[in-house]
Amino acid sequence: MNGPDRAGPRFFAGVQMNVVVDFYHRVIVEPGKQPLFLLLVSFVVTFLFIRLSVRMIRAGVSWWPGNVAAGGTHIHHVVFGIVFMCIAGVGAFTPAAGRSPWWDLLGALFGVGIALVLDEFALVLHLQDVYWSEEGRVSVDAVVLGVAVTGLLVLGSLPFGVNGLDSGHRTALWDYVASLVLNILLVVITFLKGKLRLGTIGLLLPFLALIGAIRLARPGSPWARWRYRGGSHKASRAQGRAVRHDQRWIHRKDRIFDLIAGRPDTR
Repeated sequence: MNGPDRAGPRFFAGVQMNVVVDFYHRVIVEPGKQPLFLLLVSFVVTFLFIRLSVRMIRAGVSWWPGNVAAGGTHIHHVVFGIVFMCIAGVGAFTPAAGRSPWWDLLGALFGVGIALVLDEFALVLHLQDVYWSEEGRVSVDAVVLGVAVTGLLVLGSLPFGVNGLDSGHRTALWDYVASLVLNILLVVITFLKGKLRLGTIGLLLPFLALIGAIRLARPGSPWARWRYRGGSHKASRAQGRAVRHDQRWIHRKDRIFDLIAGRPDTR
């Protein structure tokens, strides 16, 4: 009795591991998504690590390595991200690219570079160090959006549904072209309405672009300036909806971002 009881958990653990390995091979390896998956993993891990690092430096932890400096100049990690992205990007066009393990390594390196660059996206956008200010939260938005888009690509979504194209049938080709034009139009309208996150995800999930194109524009967006006259019913509805949306979601998002990325100096 004791032998089978002790072997039982190990047996089921082995079965579960085999299921996981089989699922990974069938969903990730066979369709050729492993480099993209490694890119996503390295992207997320690097972002979490670099945020931990800067928070430790900010807290003044004595045993944690400080900022990198050269000749008195603080070298921001966006610089290292650009270097890694350049190496991985150039490497992708070398003869070794497309072959394992180099393709996997290049994907992982590119993911590291993306994380380092997007984590300081606000710094690049404003051309000043706004890392710990409210403006710096744009970087976290960019990272979340990047992770969401990459995750959807890993799951099999492609921009505008190109994975559904059957070039062998002329009718299917024209149906696809019509769908492509419609999807692009919806994404553009969503962007013009000031819904950048929804429009970006809508590149991969056209239904979300449709929702963004139908709903009222954000106040101050190009669509609102062009289409909603000052004092009109639509302008008032758009303003009211934006206020309700911000009251409902901004504080929740701030709490989550504070947990992940640290609290800005201004709060």
